[in-house]
Amino acid sequence: MREIRNKGKLTVALSMALMLVAAGCAKTESTTSTTTAPAASTTSGDTVPVGILHSLTGTMSISEVSVRDAELMAIDEINAAGGLLGKKIKPVIEDGASDWPTFAEKTKKLLQKDSVVTIFGCWTSASRKAVLPVVEQNKGLLWYPVQYEGVESSPNIFYIGATTNQQIIPAVTWLLQNKGKKFFLLGSDYVFPRTANKIIKEQLKADGGTLVAEEYTPLGHTDYNTIISKIKKEKPDVVFNTLNGDSNVAFFKQLKDAGISAKDLTTMSVSIAEEEVRGIGASVLDGHYTAWNYYQTTDTPENKKFVEAYKAKYGKDRVTDDPIEAGYTAVYLWAEAVKKAGSFDVEKVKAAAKGIEWNSPEGKVTIDGENQHIYKTARIGQITADGQIKEIWNSGKALKPDPFLKTYPWGAEVTK
Repeated sequence: MREIRNKGKLTVALSMALMLVAAGCAKTESTTSTTTAPAASTTSGDTVPVGILHSLTGTMSISEVSVRDAELMAIDEINAAGGLLGKKIKPVIEDGASDWPTFAEKTKKLLQKDSVVTIFGCWTSASRKAVLPVVEQNKGLLWYPVQYEGVESSPNIFYIGATTNQQIIPAVTWLLQNKGKKFFLLGSDYVFPRTANKIIKEQLKADGGTLVAEEYTPLGHTDYNTIISKIKKEKPDVVFNTLNGDSNVAFFKQLKDAGISAKDLTTMSVSIAEEEVRGIGASVLDGHYTAWNYYQTTDTPENKKFVEAYKAKYGKDRVTDDPIEAGYTAVYLWAEAVKKAGSFDVEKVKAAAKGIEWNSPEGKVTIDGENQHIYKTARIGQITADGQIKEIWNSGKALKPDPFLKTYPWGAEVTK
């Protein structure tokens, strides 16, 4: 979902270019491959290599470092239980550095030099779209742990975060029913926020909402005073926030400095979870809303064990959140597919993964064999003074993923 190049700002033109690069993959289930990653020694010996690819530096590190930690914890747990197919999993860790071309370069290295059998990684949609053609051309496999804008289905990616009908669309419906009709859309200037807001605008038209303004800032942007002044002028019922990375720190601190609290203005964020609350400050975010599929407070036996294990491993002050849990779940879903396939081979693992169920910390999840997304329960929460998120609504059941919005009459306007 998110990211920025360290030496420059993301522009709309470059975001659109990245979308075009992946256009041939975005609405298809197959792509002709011309390269195969060397695999002769991949499964020889006592270990099997897997790639871990996240931003460990740069603007997105505020979110991605902890996802890496969760993936490594899952690997450690599997290894402690005996490994997979008689082998221990060996993580090969790379830094995407909050820079999408670097993500592509590191993916190529992991597949061609390190001969990893799968990759867990990415956060922003721009980084994922940069990686997509590389994993397809090299017949690799990416497990993507973050909610995103949908309108994509690659045969070489499993999408473990929510697509829009499992997060954004339910959040907009809840807001229209409970908080008002006038929406101010604020996002970072790249593919996820722009596509998400395109979807929101169509939903508002269909469901009686009104768009009062739409603003974008580059990833890493830190001055929101002008936009806050516009919010004051427009007086929206809701600010729907798709800012990513450390821009959220600046926006919410400046919003508070302007004397605007959650009691004065409803904000709904889809990229702020417990880890970001920890970085921004609970006192700054107290009362604001989020939409996800998992919270640290989610009440399942599996989540109690997960939270305890994560804190025991990384410190009592650490928190879990939706992408952290999805990264952890991704490793286990891959492991279940490997066991079912009896092989680390990508094509065999993909075939075995169809329909696999696993009792994850968020609840039972199922891989949809049609599009390689997973069934997820939509949840809306309110940030509390202790830095946690209190769930105030959920969908009642896990929702079938609909990345191309085929079940919505207005969906064709987004995907055409």
